[in-house]
Amino acid sequence: MAGRLENELKANGRKRSGSTEHVTEAQEYIEKHYKEKFSLKRIAGSLYVNGSYLLRLFKANTGHTLLWYHHYVRCEKAGEILADDRFSISEAGEAVGFASSSHFTHVFKKMTGMTPSEYRNDRMEK
Repeated sequence: MAGRLENELKANGRKRSGSTEHVTEAQEYIEKHYKEKFSLKRIAGSLYVNGSYLLRLFKANTGHTLLWYHHYVRCEKAGEILADDRFSISEAGEAVGFASSSHFTHVFKKMTGMTPSEYRNDRMEK
């Protein structure tokens, strides 16, 4: 999973314009608070910037939305948990902040191209 997501982030992560400091700070905020429900207001407020400005800036600099990055971080962390078969799929989703296992499965598949079960099976085969 890390390969596909990291390649996409790197490919679109070229710095294009605007204050990259705010982009980096937004990424760091999400990485620290990924278990929490996504809130543009809370992220922008922590950086003392306007939410619309932050959305445009983040997209211009990374090629992705803040919500996409939030999902990216959650799926990366979930992938680490799924590698340990002591935890169920729903426990992995809950551990990274998803309220329901169906939403976790939907987002995980959208981000990685595999369901959490497929991902786990793929990891176990390697």
